[in-house]
Amino acid sequence: MAERSTAAVDVADNSGDEPLTAKADAATTDGTAQTQDAEGASSKDAESGRDGSAAVPASPDLHSGHKLARRYRLEECVTRLDGFSSWRAVDEKLRRAVGVHLLPADHPRARSVLAAARSSALLGDPRFVQVLDAVEEDDLVYVVHEWLPDATELTALLAAGPMEAHDAYQLVSQISQAMAAAHREGLAHLRLTPGAVLRSSTGQYRIRGLAVNAALRGITADQPLRTDTEAIGALLYAALTRRWPYESDAYGLSGLPKDLGLIPPDQVRAGVHRGLSELAMRALANDGATASRQEQPCTTPDELAKAVAAMPRILPPEPTFTAPPEYQRTTYQQGTYGRPSARPSSATQPVIAVPPPPLQSRTGKALKWAVSALLIAALGLGSWQLAETVLDRGNDSGEPAPTQTTDDDGGDDNNAVAPNKPLTVVGAQDYDPLGADGSEKPATIKNVYDGDKGSYWSTDGYYSADFGRLKEGVGVVLDLGEVQQVGTVDVSFLGGTTSVELRTTEDSSVPQMPDGFTKAAHGSGAKVSLKPDKQVKARYLLVWLTKLPPSDDGNYRGKISDIKVTS
Repeated sequence: MAERSTAAVDVADNSGDEPLTAKADAATTDGTAQTQDAEGASSKDAESGRDGSAAVPASPDLHSGHKLARRYRLEECVTRLDGFSSWRAVDEKLRRAVGVHLLPADHPRARSVLAAARSSALLGDPRFVQVLDAVEEDDLVYVVHEWLPDATELTALLAAGPMEAHDAYQLVSQISQAMAAAHREGLAHLRLTPGAVLRSSTGQYRIRGLAVNAALRGITADQPLRTDTEAIGALLYAALTRRWPYESDAYGLSGLPKDLGLIPPDQVRAGVHRGLSELAMRALANDGATASRQEQPCTTPDELAKAVAAMPRILPPEPTFTAPPEYQRTTYQQGTYGRPSARPSSATQPVIAVPPPPLQSRTGKALKWAVSALLIAALGLGSWQLAETVLDRGNDSGEPAPTQTTDDDGGDDNNAVAPNKPLTVVGAQDYDPLGADGSEKPATIKNVYDGDKGSYWSTDGYYSADFGRLKEGVGVVLDLGEVQQVGTVDVSFLGGTTSVELRTTEDSSVPQMPDGFTKAAHGSGAKVSLKPDKQVKARYLLVWLTKLPPSDDGNYRGKISDIKVTS
């Protein structure tokens, strides 16, 4: 069986729950988790949003190897709860791992799960784990979503200890901005726990289970904005203190002491950043008591994101370098190689005759004199030859050397191309055929060939160096006016190391897709000289960016300040 990845389990987060056959937690509107009997309905069902009006059918009896739509092969069941199950699967068509939620078509929450999945898929925000498919087929309803094996759950990160201030700042900043964008589209999470937050290998946070997690568990809320905001505050509190901000233990974290109430994070653990501590209290519901400065509470993710942006930026800690060990001379350097090491003893040690240093014996002295004599003879011979050469030049007749002339009959070679001749760029355009809108900052495209290195063209901001995995790249197309010999294309970047390719075409129009160009050269750096391995003629040149450097705003952007083309 393949190794299970905790980073891709969507609703397998049951920390603090009772055994799955008997208990399931339900999120209330104040963000706390309570447990109830899953087999019996009670009046609390309506308060928590769990649908108790119909009996929940058993989860589908499927097994590893079962195939959905002749495409998705189930590999490992990671959750079985409340009549639904979650699986790690393989998309055999695209040859990639995916996650699948399964429930019977007659499940009382099947319709709401389908609606939530389709609404989440329409958002298309890379900060969320994407829903890839939502289907009702053969008495089954299943939702297919991304599987992120290279990401780590916040639960696992907190198991190693509290976060540094910079990491906690990035967490609350990215999560609040993402949830603000989701709420603007009418989507809420309602189950934003440490198990629903992932951190990728590039440091970007992604949220899984948007709308779907709550629909699978039948969770609703009268104030979804407030519910998600308080959940973000709880995540920040846990990141700062490694404690869950309620009395009950949950998600592998210890709760607060009973009868103590909600106390600020900087009173739970020493060294907590004061501004982040106040921010967590402003996001959590605490009977009107917010931070020590009594600032207004944050009741929506948008308000929380603005409060984070208003804070002074928290810089990452300075890297620590371990001092190298003190240099130890080897026994050979100490002159004791091959000799017994001296050991302290009260007895008198025998005196060992030490041989004289090299070149101090008679043979050594004779060798030194011989080498000195050879050096003196060589210097004398060299001086004599130099003097003879100077005298010969003085006795030269002084006649000028013949020079090569060219005929005046106009026999110039029209096919000869002057080396490193600058080529004029008559126009340029942004090139983003793989993007959603097909455009990439067209207003500043002229800055790439205006000769001013202070101006630049910038790409959009992305959440990783590989364009947030949304596309292969973006670029700039240069128009030389006509087909010409292209020797070198020098590209100057701002912001750090950028990977780039040079692609060319002799066509009279710009190809619609990058594959319509021919790859001629590639490189990476802040200043890249792209020189094809063989002679290239082209009218249109595509400077194609394939990997972006980090930007000061926390995203990844490519910035081109200047492009020079020579023949």
